[in-house]
Amino acid sequence: MAKLKIALLAGGDSSEREIALQSAAQIEAALDPSKYEVYLIDLHHRDWHYTTPDGRRIQLDKNDFSLTVDGRRTEFEYALILIHGTPGEDGKLQGYLDMMGIPYSSCSMTSSVVTFDKITTKRTLAGGSIPLARGKFLTRAEAADPALDPAAIAAELGLPLFVKPNASGSSFGVTKVRTADEIPGAIAEALTESDAVLIEECITGREMGCGVLVAGGREYLFPITELRAKNDFFDYEAKYTAGRSEEITPADITPEVREKLNRMTLEAYRRCRCSGVVRVDFIVTEAGEPYLIELNSIPGMSAGSIIPKQARAMGMTLGELYDLIIEDTRRK
Repeated sequence: MAKLKIALLAGGDSSEREIALQSAAQIEAALDPSKYEVYLIDLHHRDWHYTTPDGRRIQLDKNDFSLTVDGRRTEFEYALILIHGTPGEDGKLQGYLDMMGIPYSSCSMTSSVVTFDKITTKRTLAGGSIPLARGKFLTRAEAADPALDPAAIAAELGLPLFVKPNASGSSFGVTKVRTADEIPGAIAEALTESDAVLIEECITGREMGCGVLVAGGREYLFPITELRAKNDFFDYEAKYTAGRSEEITPADITPEVREKLNRMTLEAYRRCRCSGVVRVDFIVTEAGEPYLIELNSIPGMSAGSIIPKQARAMGMTLGELYDLIIEDTRRK
């Protein structure tokens, strides 16, 4: 049986580039070499290259999504996307692959656009059964308006509050502010990562990460992880620095809270028309009410990431997980 020729697309152009490369390396090692012929392609702006074992960089031919090494041409049959941020998580790469007729492992272009844009995600989910934090959306032009009144924002949403890039991940550019005077600086920081800003009320509670995959007509709800940051919130340092957070899988929660989280995770997955494995993050209040924080359409897969730990907790290897994803998304 011929091996499936896979381009493992890694890297990308965002602040999450290094984490994406770590995710791709872990998945490359997990894939079954008897089933797949895998080439890791590092994307960085216009440079899309494969590095040979002896260190040569060979450019991918974007005209037909092929790679020629030492006279041997490989036409890829499938793309496995492990890019957090642009162009892998915001729909750009999916649009190219759709035009090339190449199936891929992640959400569709449309779904990726929706889920990467925080305000669009909230507008898509509004009106359903998932509670959402109150917020205020600002374009770059609106943020620069001299009439913008930080005191009015603080009065409307309360303090503390969060100022976030509208389209970014790994908590880059996110600030928790406690006074109205801190809001302009937090907006400026968020605009270094995105062209728009989302300002949200602070929901106090326990943070939960919920992995989900729908494949082959079956729903896979992963064991829920509680994220306990030693920092003020689950920021980049807490996510990726050893000792700065504690992750508990499965989370110590009541059956009622677990049922709510599972139901809301599936609702978010289906309403945003997701594919592949996704992680949905919530804050659960003291009263046991989950509030959605964000939806990650290409969640981290590095050694320290949440989904690999959840997969192990449910008795599944990363190789088995990606077998399911590849089999299901190839059909689509």
